[in-house]
Amino acid sequence: MRTVGIIGGSGLYEMEGLEDVKTHEVETTYGVPSDAIVSGTIGDTRLLFLPRHGRGHRIPPHQINYRANILALKMLGAEQLISVSAVGSMKESIAPGDMVIVDQFIDRTRNRSSTFFEDIGVVAHVEFAEPVDAALANALHKSAQEVGIKVHKGGTYVCIEGPQFSTRAESNLYRSWNVDVIGMTNLPEARLAREAELPYATLALATDYDCWHTGHESVTVEAVMAVMAKNIAGARDIVRATAARLPDPTQSPASSAMQHGIMTARDRISPEAQAKLAPLVGRYLES
Repeated sequence: MRTVGIIGGSGLYEMEGLEDVKTHEVETTYGVPSDAIVSGTIGDTRLLFLPRHGRGHRIPPHQINYRANILALKMLGAEQLISVSAVGSMKESIAPGDMVIVDQFIDRTRNRSSTFFEDIGVVAHVEFAEPVDAALANALHKSAQEVGIKVHKGGTYVCIEGPQFSTRAESNLYRSWNVDVIGMTNLPEARLAREAELPYATLALATDYDCWHTGHESVTVEAVMAVMAKNIAGARDIVRATAARLPDPTQSPASSAMQHGIMTARDRISPEAQAKLAPLVGRYLES
């Protein structure tokens, strides 16, 4: 049985239709995740569901404990991760209500912990040229087509700090970079998923045109949630269909990403650091 972690964004706080449902309260060596993780099965696949912002949408993007979220899912057995996220569209061709399976990211965050390797005396560098797992993205794309959702395969996601939306000048700057969608959460997740050796893919749900499109009203929370409510059912359908066609995670380059990534001499890694990193990369820490 394969196990996939599902990280739900704005509007997606529960996964319906699971069997053998259990709730897990997890504490990691990097703290407590956003909420309890719910596990259940769909056919021969085990799903682990975590609402990124907590149930009831309690945690803003810049205060999410991304490290605890990713590590908690790994500790419960996740072998790969699917992120479902609301985004703004930066292109006319991506209309509100469309979905995008992104394949690249640009980082515009400032105050996020986006690595497990800080303040512990251990240095690690991981390859990140292709942040999205191609096989997992392909599975999402096929599933979206199967359930009849309009989806764009490929695109660049610019991740901003938030919690405010962009200024119009910023929005136009990102468009000049040929960015496809804009959001506030997925790049810390993608970086941490790679360090956790978990293949990662994003299903981005376009809810608005940010503020660049003068023919539409600037983005508001009300507009985002109205479109998001319509998108959630489709997102759930895609996740269910993908559960039946998950790729083999052991064939992903991400599954051994840290094999040569830890630079620090093993005899210089303190027992405290070893204990903190053990759930993450313990197999690489022996002298």
